[in-house]
Amino acid sequence: MTGPRVTPRRNSEYDWAMTNDTNDILIAPSILAADFAKLGEEVRAIDRAGCDWVHVDVMDGHFVPNITIGPGVVAAIRPHTNKVLDVHLMIAPADPFIEAFAEAGSDIITVHAEAGPHLDRSLQLIRSLGRKAGVSLTPQTPESAVAYVLDRIDLILVMTVNPGFGGQTFIPAMMQKVRRVRAIIGRRPIHLEVDGGVTPDTAGACASAGADVLVAGSAVFKGGKYRDNIAAIRTAAKSIPA
Repeated sequence: MTGPRVTPRRNSEYDWAMTNDTNDILIAPSILAADFAKLGEEVRAIDRAGCDWVHVDVMDGHFVPNITIGPGVVAAIRPHTNKVLDVHLMIAPADPFIEAFAEAGSDIITVHAEAGPHLDRSLQLIRSLGRKAGVSLTPQTPESAVAYVLDRIDLILVMTVNPGFGGQTFIPAMMQKVRRVRAIIGRRPIHLEVDGGVTPDTAGACASAGADVLVAGSAVFKGGKYRDNIAAIRTAAKSIPA
């Protein structure tokens, strides 16, 4: 076995986004809600509309009850944007596919804490391939699942719906978990991402709880007004409720 072959991507936007210390909220539209018949065009459109990252939901029909895309689609959309490709693997097992997603051009690869018995090993693999490593927690998984791998993590993703489908209703109780995860992160350079049911109505609560990356699918792509929709979510996130 020769070891990892993948080298880090060199991209100024990527470097800036992962070292962002301005407390800005990053908006990551999920292409799960895009028109798959013109996916490259859709990715270019959200890029021009002002997204910060492009969120890619990968589902296997086993870990979650839906099937979406594989590394070939990630490779196909990579030339259409220089924005961060934030790839969320909702698959089990994940390890056999991590290198393929890295080769396809992923910038961040996020695995689920629930998807395998050796989370630390998965995170080591992602980082050995020159990619940023994320861990996602489904609604029933406590934040303690990441307590012993914090030195391996660049991003923690808190699911605010049950994973598997877009357009689901936001679970307000997850805001308590987001606050606890933010407390665990402390001053570490780890992004805290929220995914599921994010709209202008829920973005403020997410930001108030400590999230700095918001994934939004239907709320971005509805009506074709991508720039307006992204701006509305960003404005709502900055209008943090008391």
